[in-house]
Amino acid sequence: MNIASFAPLAVVLPILGAALTFLLIRHSRAQRAVSIGLLSLTLLLECLLLAHVWTAGTAAVTIGGWLPPWGIVMVVDQFSSLMLVVSSAVSLAVLVYATGQGMADGDHDAPVSIFHPTYLILVAGVSNAFLSGDLFNLYVGFEILLTASYVLMTLGGTGPRIRAGVTYVVVSVVSSVLFLISIAMVYGATGTVNMADLAIKLGELDQGTKTLLHVMLLVAFGIKAAVFPLSFWLPDSYPTAPAPVTAVFAGLLTKVGVYAMVRTETLLFPGDSLNTPLMVAALLTMVVGILGALAQSDIKRLLSFTLVSHIGYMVFGLAMSSVAGLGAAVFYVAHHITIQTSLFLVTGLIERRGGSSSVDRLGGLAKLSPLLAILFFIPGMNLAGIPPFSGFLGKVGLMQAGVELGTPLAYALVIGGVLTSLLTLLAIARVWNRAFWRRPSDAEHPDPVLLAVPEEADRAEDAVQRAGSRTGIMLAARTGVQRLAGASPRAGASRPATLLPRTMVGSTLGLVALGVALTVFAGPLFGLSDRAAADMLDRSPYIQAVMGEDTVVPAVSTRGGGQ
Repeated sequence: MNIASFAPLAVVLPILGAALTFLLIRHSRAQRAVSIGLLSLTLLLECLLLAHVWTAGTAAVTIGGWLPPWGIVMVVDQFSSLMLVVSSAVSLAVLVYATGQGMADGDHDAPVSIFHPTYLILVAGVSNAFLSGDLFNLYVGFEILLTASYVLMTLGGTGPRIRAGVTYVVVSVVSSVLFLISIAMVYGATGTVNMADLAIKLGELDQGTKTLLHVMLLVAFGIKAAVFPLSFWLPDSYPTAPAPVTAVFAGLLTKVGVYAMVRTETLLFPGDSLNTPLMVAALLTMVVGILGALAQSDIKRLLSFTLVSHIGYMVFGLAMSSVAGLGAAVFYVAHHITIQTSLFLVTGLIERRGGSSSVDRLGGLAKLSPLLAILFFIPGMNLAGIPPFSGFLGKVGLMQAGVELGTPLAYALVIGGVLTSLLTLLAIARVWNRAFWRRPSDAEHPDPVLLAVPEEADRAEDAVQRAGSRTGIMLAARTGVQRLAGASPRAGASRPATLLPRTMVGSTLGLVALGVALTVFAGPLFGLSDRAAADMLDRSPYIQAVMGEDTVVPAVSTRGGGQ
């Protein structure tokens, strides 16, 4: 049997898991086991799908026996299958991290009865968006993940989370309304929302109507992807959520918007005249985002601004409309999902160990927790694009594609990309120097626990490691911290400084290792990315997989970005 026919299970399994975990609302251990088990099974299925399309090419699955363009269709190609694997791997790591945090904290920040079902619904929405073969089902995928994200954003019900959640909900609703209006306009103009069918019929429209539809979709997806100037909402929304929620939001939600931009630009509007505005937006996104990061003292807000900034690299690769540029963008999306999520998880550990995520209150973490220093240093250098990490390789691929394009705007983006990379390194280095390298006594507002005698801290940590039960762990940690500090943490800290649960450290370490693996296997991954880019720009594999091998694919007028 064709393995591609099981693609809908990538959506069904998380939904089934959400239902089961909701039924197990009073059985926390069973709830955790079901959610982790079903998400692991989903990841295994998606790895098989990726291996299948790597050799057999693009495949389409019709739902309910309704043939395209009338029925729902799911499409598995190199790009969508790669995004499925990376997103589920990251989601699994974050879920394990959240489970460890919940067990250590008594599930105060993430109530187990709410978190697990909602989280799995979010994963289902992301998978549905990646597999969707029509615009309306893509809209449904967005709404599923956004509805779940509203709940996750406000877990705990604190004032800052509610305020940030209101902003997030308003912006998300506006973008969703724009997307829905765009779908209605597309259907009114062509009589279909199937993307393969639209790829044929949109070419029959006059240029004015086609440009209007194009702009409407770009604006809707640009808000979701946080492309400047539509990115104003993100730095104020993400940092207030619990650490696991912020991590998965940063890693996945904006990338679903980027995915939608890539899919519609290459399939529905190939070689269109809006490449130049896209390149301008990419340049502004990179530069404005990283300048905002440099002005931050809170690590979570700094990373939120770098998240916005590095979306610009992906839009740059898309706007070049070349195999080299788009292939590098596909590689960079996979890289950035992994690295950005890793850094937010590490920030959660920093906040837990040091009592705050503000670099003004941190110092000496490299001595206090060498493992934590390593976990921050590796993805931090990767994000900054230091050789030989995957961030460097992805950026070099984008710069080479920009030089090959050879237009003045492309050269400006190459320069902007190099500048952004250097400023990212500066931002990461500032965090490293202040939070990890300097002495705790040099901090502007040092936390008492950071001023403790190192030998006493080691003895407290040994007590935690020897404790066998969750209660014993918490008592040992609380006793050690109070004895070392001699006082409660200063006002303004996000939470009291505690020692790090192994589950949280292990899941973070696994995700950091995955980021390193992207460097080790960069050759095959770049090969897959280039093949995905070639198929997307060709359009024939996608359209013929959905509409039939005899379908005549319209020729594309290839005009490079910025020309």
